[in-house]
Amino acid sequence: MNKRNVLTCTGGGGRLLTAFTMAEILLSLTIIGVVAAITLPSLTGNINERTWNTQRKALYARFSQAIALMPALNGYGTVADDDENNVAEVFVSNGLSKVLKINNVCSSENLKDCGLASQITDLNGSKIEFPAKLGDLNSANISVDALEGQAGNSHIVFNLLNSKAAAFETANGESIAVYYNPTCESYLQEPYYTYMQKKLCVNFIYDLNGIKGPNTVGKDIGIISAFYPTDSVVVAPVPYIRDAENVPLNEVSSSCTRLDNDYRLPSLEEISSVAINLNVMGELPAQRYWTSSYNAAGQRIYLHYTYLRTAAAGNNSTSEVRIRCVKR
Repeated sequence: MNKRNVLTCTGGGGRLLTAFTMAEILLSLTIIGVVAAITLPSLTGNINERTWNTQRKALYARFSQAIALMPALNGYGTVADDDENNVAEVFVSNGLSKVLKINNVCSSENLKDCGLASQITDLNGSKIEFPAKLGDLNSANISVDALEGQAGNSHIVFNLLNSKAAAFETANGESIAVYYNPTCESYLQEPYYTYMQKKLCVNFIYDLNGIKGPNTVGKDIGIISAFYPTDSVVVAPVPYIRDAENVPLNEVSSSCTRLDNDYRLPSLEEISSVAINLNVMGELPAQRYWTSSYNAAGQRIYLHYTYLRTAAAGNNSTSEVRIRCVKR
């Protein structure tokens, strides 16, 4: 018969009492501590992810409703050189504040006063300076070479105002940076490419919990973009951390759900929002991505595609496509 190493003593009435030794108690506590150290960060992370996702959806719903109430998104401020520093402030003060409760408005020089960090972390885990101007999101937001890389054929197709950012705080405590294009256009399929930054009216970078952190894209930090001055389309894509695999056309609709049930194929505006915010997203491996908008012409399938470097969208045929999935 095995003997157990226990403390023994005689209790009242002559009964023999047993107990764990101090070594056994300490060993048990150590095991519990190790298990807790391993599991608690994961549990906390999951709780944070769910909280951020709920906040993101609520913020997107509020912004979508507010922008729908505005008669038009263009025309706030002017494009004069002496006005380029405050067109975003004018848009917030004279436009957005009429349809959305705003607690505080900050100039481009005082973004931190609205709870925005000086640095944020992109999807690849790299630290970047918080964008101060529209062109800091992607230099192609300001001007684009239509035939980039083709010697002798290059020409500038547009120049947009490199307006400075403004910021505000919402009644719910979110910190929002605003990048504004006062000359945004309605959607029109141009002969060569449709440059979607010309269709962008306003872009927001939100921080759900202000300076607190982790200040990371895809977690507490994300983007909301509003395209077209009237009948606006508002999107808030959260890109997947990596590309989906190259897939045949008949598998594009399921390529994202195979990665994660919460992710979907992006719309034209969603992938254009990612391109417009390319520096915030971080370096993405593919040059161009395909979207879910397509039509049939005879036996050939045509898809919209978007070049990330230039935010140019067009149509083409292909046998396989590269997909960057997004969470809505």
